Amino acid sequence: QVRLVESGGGLEQAGGSPRLSCVASGRTFSSDAMGWFRQAPGKEREFVATINWSGSSAAYTNSVKGRFTISRDNAKNTVYLQMNNLKPEDTAVYYCAARQGGLRSDYVGAYDYWGQGTQVTVSS
Repeated sequence: QVRLVESGGGLEQAGGSPRLSCVASGRTFSSDAMGWFRQAPGKEREFVATINWSGSSAAYTNSVKGRFTISRDNAKNTVYLQMNNLKPEDTAVYYCAARQGGLRSDYVGAYDYWGQGTQVTVSS
């Protein structure tokens, strides 16, 4: 059974720097692209960051550029999202996703596997 399990969320203060982790199991994800998405209450799920299979290429939505960093450790089947200088508008459920084929994408529909999400709440 394929599983993606996110962790690291919680209640944070504005300016905080938590790190989200996503551990994959049930298949080898080293050849998959990985992505982080988020969904705030009443809003659609949106792209945050993506990384290709090797970790050599990444992309971010404009609102997090310079603040968030996506990385991966294929030996551990884990992808990370380092979040710096958090803002209240970053409050959302954050989802990890895997895309077969290795090429990164900012499109929700391009991903094949999804985690259950981890809540990040940022207080001002």
